[in-house]
Amino acid sequence: MSSAWPWLALLGLGAFHGINPGMGWLFAVALGLQERQRSAVWRALPPIAVGHALSVGLIVALVALMHASISYEMFRWLATLALVSFGIYRLVRARHPRWVGMRVGFGDLALWSFLMASAHGAGLMLVPVFLGSAQQASAHHADTAHAHSGHGTDLDLLSDPALATVAVIVHTLGHLFLAGLVAFIVYEKLGVRILQRAWFNFDLAWAVALIVSGLVTALI
Repeated sequence: MSSAWPWLALLGLGAFHGINPGMGWLFAVALGLQERQRSAVWRALPPIAVGHALSVGLIVALVALMHASISYEMFRWLATLALVSFGIYRLVRARHPRWVGMRVGFGDLALWSFLMASAHGAGLMLVPVFLGSAQQASAHHADTAHAHSGHGTDLDLLSDPALATVAVIVHTLGHLFLAGLVAFIVYEKLGVRILQRAWFNFDLAWAVALIVSGLVTALI
C-alpha cells in the first residue's frame, strides 16, 4: 500500500471537519456579518485553526503515549471503544460549549475552537489513520524481503514526534482550507439565510462518522 494514504486521509478528514459549521466557519461568518467586514471573517479563521490543531494534537500525543506503553491489540480495542462510545454519546446528547459574546480576540477564538473540536471528538476521528500507519509500518519492517527490495518505506506516524506534528499540520490545513472556502461562499454569496432553508444535520452525521471510525479501527 502506498505511504501517501495517511496524508491523503488526514487531509480529507481535515476537509470533513472544516465543512462542519460547528468547527468554526459559521462563527467566522457571524463575526463578519456583525462587523460588516469581510476582513473579520478572515481574521477569525487562523485562531480557529490553531484551536483545532491544539485539540487534535493533544489527542495525538495521548494516543502516541498509550500506544508506546500497551500492546497494539489492547490499544486498538480501547480506541474502538472510545470512538463508538463517544459517537453514541453525540447521538444522545449533542450539545456544544456556548460562548457568552461575539467580541472576541485571537486567544478567545482559539480557546473556543479548542473546546468545540474537543466536544466533537475531532482528534478521536484521526485515531484509525495513525493506527493504520503504525500497523502498516510494522508489517513492512517485518517483511525483510520487501525491506531490501528498494521500494518506499511506510511511515509510522505514532513513533516519530516530528511526523506526528506534520500530520497534525496537514490535517489542520485541510480544515482551514475548507472552512475558509465555505465561509467565503456563505458570506459573499449566500448569507446565513441559506442555513434556514437547507440545514443539514451535521451532529447526526458527526456521530455516525465517529461510530464508523470506531468500527474501522476494530478491523485494522
